[in-house]
Amino acid sequence: MNNTTNQNFSKIAKELQRHPFHLVDPSPWPITAAIAAFSCALGGVMYMHAYNNGGYLLASGFTLLLFTMFTWWRDVTREATFSGHHTGAVQKGLRYGVILFIISEVLFFFAFFWAFFHSSLAPSIDIGSVWPPKGIVVFSPWEVPFLNTIILLLSGCSVTWAHHSIVAGYKRQAIIALIVTVVLATIFTGFQGFEYSVANFKLSDGVYGSTFYMATGFHGFHVFIGTIFLSICLARLIKSHLTQQHHFGFEAAAWYWHFVDVVWLFLFISVYWWGGI
Repeated sequence: MNNTTNQNFSKIAKELQRHPFHLVDPSPWPITAAIAAFSCALGGVMYMHAYNNGGYLLASGFTLLLFTMFTWWRDVTREATFSGHHTGAVQKGLRYGVILFIISEVLFFFAFFWAFFHSSLAPSIDIGSVWPPKGIVVFSPWEVPFLNTIILLLSGCSVTWAHHSIVAGYKRQAIIALIVTVVLATIFTGFQGFEYSVANFKLSDGVYGSTFYMATGFHGFHVFIGTIFLSICLARLIKSHLTQQHHFGFEAAAWYWHFVDVVWLFLFISVYWWGGI
């Protein structure tokens, strides 16, 4: 059976479809995403334990992950924009999926906060029974952390501005607001990188270093992913893919970005301010 016959059967099946749901075509991206995630996890562990080629495996896995993100989102964009598969029922299911994903992310960060408070509320004798541990010079919360807080809150305002502009049909305003959001996100990442470069403690410096870098580092990674997400939405908006009625891709990015904002507020209050007293 050749490709033309398969396409004809697929076309006939879609014409006979009597429900609003999207029956997706076979895709290689779930398995490539799984391989990329496993490679990132294994490579990260190998790199942090100084195994040979751990960094190469981590970089390869991350590269494959970015490639999978691009190609998978490309296919979803085609299905939504050109094929018309994203009906109201499909969009409702996608919204539930994004909500469940964000809930899983909340639980992911809850583990880091649990580890931080478990160690800080009752410091063990091994670290001098004090928090922060002796020898650790913590960051002042009112310098770079506070500046990053202002930047991230402003980005949350600008992404909301973009959302309301899309709903109202003001494409130019939406583009400007999204550009502002992406620029602010990039500035945030730059300041966090600067903060890491001047820190006097490392990931391996006891429980404070591990909890600090795991919590703030994974948040920074989420900011990076969110920046990519919003940049793709910006490109789609410029190409007129997003309309007043169909812009769920941007809604998902905005929800994700607001989640990143809220997590940072908890990080600033607990890790930088309270944890540094």
